[in-house]
Amino acid sequence: MYFDVIILGSGPGGYVASIRASQLGMKTALIEKESLGGVCLNWGCIPTKSILNSAKILQNIKKNRELFEIDEIKVNYSKIIQKSRNVVNKMKKGVSFLMKKNGVHVIYGNAKLKSGKRVEILKSGKKIEEHNASHIIIATGSKSKIKKEFQQDEKKVIGYKEALSLKTLPKKMIIIGSGPIGLEFAYFYSSMGTEITILEICPQIFPNLDIEISSYLKDSFEKKGIKIYLSSTIKKIEFNKNKGVTVHIQTINKQEISLETDIVLSAIGVTPNIKSIGLEEVGIRTTEKEFISVDKNYRTNIDEYYAIGDVIETPSLAHVASHEAISCVENIKCLNSPKIDYNNIPKCVYCFPEIASVGYTEKEAKEKGYQIRIGKFPFSALGKSISDDNPEGFVKVIFDSKYDEWLGCQMIGNNVTEIISEVVVSRKLEATHCEIINSIHPHPSLSESILESVANAYGKTIHL
Repeated sequence: MYFDVIILGSGPGGYVASIRASQLGMKTALIEKESLGGVCLNWGCIPTKSILNSAKILQNIKKNRELFEIDEIKVNYSKIIQKSRNVVNKMKKGVSFLMKKNGVHVIYGNAKLKSGKRVEILKSGKKIEEHNASHIIIATGSKSKIKKEFQQDEKKVIGYKEALSLKTLPKKMIIIGSGPIGLEFAYFYSSMGTEITILEICPQIFPNLDIEISSYLKDSFEKKGIKIYLSSTIKKIEFNKNKGVTVHIQTINKQEISLETDIVLSAIGVTPNIKSIGLEEVGIRTTEKEFISVDKNYRTNIDEYYAIGDVIETPSLAHVASHEAISCVENIKCLNSPKIDYNNIPKCVYCFPEIASVGYTEKEAKEKGYQIRIGKFPFSALGKSISDDNPEGFVKVIFDSKYDEWLGCQMIGNNVTEIISEVVVSRKLEATHCEIINSIHPHPSLSESILESVANAYGKTIHL
């Protein structure tokens, strides 16, 4: 069958591309090997936010048990996991509805690219059908990165997918890596009562984070009982006869330590999901890091083949993939879609306290040669945070002292993933500190922390 555009993968990049293509009058096919929504909806963004919400509810109950005279709290772990799967199923139905509404032809199976803009569909390794198109968009996403030193067996050494479907709550868990995946699972399982240890090869948790935010989060996690080993390398993972696992590590001072655990969660990041989809046969180039090479309009080196999302060397975030999808499709239709500003992408982690950032960190701004102004404001000085009984954290803003350009912002605290959008929009509109300070924010609200931190950068803070 012929299509104007065929899209490989139905994650936040693929399904958004299919909808926009259909809206623009293109006959569209979307190929998915498993479930609509991809990893993000089925095993990433959505189910993790559900279990994290359950963890936050549990912590709030514990914190306020005396107010409501709650004597006993029992955690039904299996129901928490089932709730997350119910959320996933509801969202999948929503995506399926959007496919039907927009007339997208959904094809289930493994896609393999062939020369001449053809795509084979395989099931159980056998070709069942073939289609061709004027344009092909690769949006096959990413998968859990695996190192030879600690191969996943899906029972004792697991990835994020297995971490969302464990049948019983482990007593002990070691998490390798302290990026967003590792931090979110560390908070969730620690809240459930699991003894958590984080192993990080770098000298700070969440290595790309502002150092002040990273240090604050480390202190907060350790107060929750989470053990953290920084600048530590794994020498060996040993499977024990008693069903446990021993992880042998070397610390920063060359000390050898053996750690006992029930489960090891590998959270060292993700890698592009581009194997066995026919890139070599078509001749599509990849980088040394195994990303697909594209130009500013997401075109590969082969005419009418495009790539978006986690398979290209841009931030591996769902919202980035969705915007790349729209830009890619609109450029196919010669609509001259605005280019994405990759320095104005919000990055969020949904552990507690939450983390949100956009633009340059203090270190990055200095390395770029900017003369900077820094403003900070703690949530402990904010009426809404105190009323909510969540005074943890702060907001940090960075401005260029010469031109008043808002270079970046980092936040840690309750619901900062919601208020970061004000910074994104302000930077997009090239707002200076004057526009922010003179924009009245509601009181009491968490958004006041942005106004106050900007005011602090210019010596105009009222409540600090």
